[in-house]
Amino acid sequence: MSALSASRLLRTLLWPGWRSRSSKPAQNVQLSKPGNGFSFELTDEQKEFQATARKFALEEIIPVAAEYDRTGEYPVPLIKRAWELGLMNSHIPESCGGLGLGTFETCLITEELAYGCTGVQTAIEANSLGQMPVIIAGNEQQKKKYLGRMTEEPLMCAYCVTEPGAGSDVAGIRTRAERKGDEYVINGQKMWITNGGKANWYFLLARTDPDPRAPASKAFTGFIVEANTPGIQIGRKELNMGQRCSDTRGIVFEDVRVPKENVLIAEGAGFKIAMGAFDKTRPPVAAGAVGLARRALDEATKYALERKTFGKPIVEHQAVAFLLAEMAMKVELARMGYQRAAWEVDAGRRNTFYASIAKAFAGDVANQVATDAVQIFGGNGFNTEYPVEKLMRDAKIYQIYEGTAQIQRVIIAREHLGRYKA
Repeated sequence: MSALSASRLLRTLLWPGWRSRSSKPAQNVQLSKPGNGFSFELTDEQKEFQATARKFALEEIIPVAAEYDRTGEYPVPLIKRAWELGLMNSHIPESCGGLGLGTFETCLITEELAYGCTGVQTAIEANSLGQMPVIIAGNEQQKKKYLGRMTEEPLMCAYCVTEPGAGSDVAGIRTRAERKGDEYVINGQKMWITNGGKANWYFLLARTDPDPRAPASKAFTGFIVEANTPGIQIGRKELNMGQRCSDTRGIVFEDVRVPKENVLIAEGAGFKIAMGAFDKTRPPVAAGAVGLARRALDEATKYALERKTFGKPIVEHQAVAFLLAEMAMKVELARMGYQRAAWEVDAGRRNTFYASIAKAFAGDVANQVATDAVQIFGGNGFNTEYPVEKLMRDAKIYQIYEGTAQIQRVIIAREHLGRYKA
């Protein structure tokens, strides 16, 4: 089945006909409804999304991934194609023109895209992070205006929270928003913003309470900011170690005026919104890490079957076979982690504990498996002519963005102790 045919089938199954059958967001029938019991089986619709994303990754992403990595060029043709196939913005609600898919389906798609190239996948997935605050906290007018336009053409958005001096310590944000009549005037600087130079609009977190003693839960406000608003200065594209085709920049806000209508929920609600978005976006990040790890495992396995030493394929040496076995174990367990975290979201439960476990474990696994793949390739693995050195570079960011590996452990410990003491 061609990618286009698969897309048409998905539209038939999940767009007009599916809309007439249900007014609820699409959810994986066997995995997101607790009453159905435990099952690893995917629905037919989930299999179609997975197959379409896999075909797209194999046939369209992988052939050009190395070149995009070399040039750092933003993968516009691939983003447009992903949008055409329904592989972007899949979680946007039906009311805004989207498919309204569950987190589980998003994760299935993300793993396949990441298998092709995590730079491309991150460029696409950054939309989810930028949109999520609007999805969970926006009013109907805000959703239709800012989410609706993204179903009409392949636009990008960005999540503007991190600053030069405030990453994991979100409470350290210094960007200020001051109310003046029916507007807020924003001044400050953001850093490491994915899609920063390509976004049509931003979710921005800024301090509205000038009292430094004010708790984070009341000190910050979330805004939707149009990217072409006067006073916004886009910095240069950062030259990163990996995922080089994604767009990462600093952004300066100088007397940027935002109407009060663009406040999410109310003044002081921003911190909870920003953190709440992570519960829904960390499972797909973990899925991306699994996609990279699976690609590294496949590349290493194929090489181990072909490469010979001492008169036989290196896969027949126990040292290599056991290394592959360890890699396979980690990939499978990391996948189960993100699937549990996604299942919790789609079942309507708070998933903070599972989301952080999935993100931390999958990020570590991506780095371990990519490193082991380079080891299996030997000297060739250290060379840019072979794919695994790129995978090793790309993997590192999974232990950093959307909450470092250490912050995830802080969250996991807090959640675990809270359950124990309850």
